[in-house]
Amino acid sequence: MIIDDKFYMKLAIDEAWKYQFLTYPNPAVGCVVVKNGEILAIEAHKEAGLPHAEVNALKAAYLKKYPNDVIKTKNNAFEIHEYLIKKHNGFFNDCEVYVTLEPCNHIGKTPACANLLKELKPKRVIIAHEDTNKEASCGIETLKSVNIDVSTNCMKKEAYELLYPFIKWTTGTFVFYKMAQTLNGSIDGQISGNQAKAYVHSLRDKIDLMLIGGNTVRTDKPTLDARFIAGRAPDIMIYSKNKIFDKKIPLFHVPNREVIISDDLFKLLDYKFVMVEGVYNLMDVLKERLDFIVLLVSPKIRNGINALNEIEIDFEIVHENYIGDEKIIYLKRK
Repeated sequence: MIIDDKFYMKLAIDEAWKYQFLTYPNPAVGCVVVKNGEILAIEAHKEAGLPHAEVNALKAAYLKKYPNDVIKTKNNAFEIHEYLIKKHNGFFNDCEVYVTLEPCNHIGKTPACANLLKELKPKRVIIAHEDTNKEASCGIETLKSVNIDVSTNCMKKEAYELLYPFIKWTTGTFVFYKMAQTLNGSIDGQISGNQAKAYVHSLRDKIDLMLIGGNTVRTDKPTLDARFIAGRAPDIMIYSKNKIFDKKIPLFHVPNREVIISDDLFKLLDYKFVMVEGVYNLMDVLKERLDFIVLLVSPKIRNGINALNEIEIDFEIVHENYIGDEKIIYLKRK
């Protein structure tokens, strides 16, 4: 069987999607390392400040060959860079490195991935999309300066869909709508299991602002924090023309956050990364302002309120993956 570059790049893209939004304010990036046709590592960037996808993949690839090497105790990006540069001994010279985004070319919270690859000198580096951040760009030139064979634009469209939230929140405001439903479209009552709830709380920990409808607040009296992961509770905007609420409910008593009550959607533009939680009524109100819709689909089938004849919206599916037995469907405005 002949396996082309797209096969490996898709593995990198799929891995990166597992951490979409969770890397904010960084982009979600995936990386695959292949040595003589053997896949040594499939890794991703997992959180801002932690090692980038290339570093995780290069470390994992090295450990595939040397499983007891001391590098397995190193989690700091600078330490991993330094160790691999000193100890690689040509290990990566016959490797191909597939990465969804051009390796970064600057030193920030982590060192430059382009410089690490320059020192390790893999046989090829295959890149899906160039870096849109001028501060971190020009990694391709760094690799080419030492005659590394660089291929670009492999699955660029798919990589763009992965990169789009980062592009949007670095240039303005990115808004996504999160909603849970059953397999047959029921949207009322408790739907998500514990793994999906933890994922949602992980998202809340990252966002700048969470928007929710006033009727939901009055009916459900939610807390809207990130307690499942002991995370940071986001600021809240309650979308409502009626400003009267029971201020004794938990939502208004979470420390270190602001709660805004307003029907002025222009306030969203004061934030970079906004998540909306709700059902179809609120989605209909916001549909012209949404960049992504994220559906969490439980395999349950049951009676309940559904979306039939309630809303029309022109989005396309750009990715699907799973948390436990629940499917996550990412839809992007066409």
